[in-house]
Amino acid sequence: MIKEVIVVEGRDDITAVKAAVEAEVIAVGGFGINKKVIDKIKEAQARKGVIVLTDPDFAGEKIRSIIAKRVPNVKHAYIDRAEGTKNGDIGVENACPECIREALEKAKCHIEEKREVFDSQLLFYYGLMAGPKAKKRREALGKALRIGYANSAQLISRLNSFNISEEEFINAVKVLDEEIGR
Repeated sequence: MIKEVIVVEGRDDITAVKAAVEAEVIAVGGFGINKKVIDKIKEAQARKGVIVLTDPDFAGEKIRSIIAKRVPNVKHAYIDRAEGTKNGDIGVENACPECIREALEKAKCHIEEKREVFDSQLLFYYGLMAGPKAKKRREALGKALRIGYANSAQLISRLNSFNISEEEFINAVKVLDEEIGR
């Protein structure tokens, strides 16, 4: 598993990256980079490090520049324009898995053992999966841990990928229990 969190432009890019490597991926949603997204990238940088992999076009370079200005010391991975072009469309989603892996290797990504501290049973036990308040509790937990809202599967992935400690998790859940209840 790649240690760093990979930042891409959109959903199709997430699909392409996940087909190439095992990693946590954040999509910025194109030029819609708002404070919430930047805060999520900053948290990822502080916990794991970040690699920016945007499309090899003007928009991709603009997004890369915005992130680099607001989040210090991010790494950058690049795919060649020809590697990212398919039927006239340019984007990471068009690059083959090998091209994506090569770009990430050149960015000096780190490989680490996949961490599996958190699972669906734990989320269920703490009222974060299934139940009338589960969604609201996940929203509040994501905000408290600064990892953003996630569905149950995404939350498990983020808790494990962002190296959230069990103590950090339990403390945040205690606050949820007091504020929201189960």
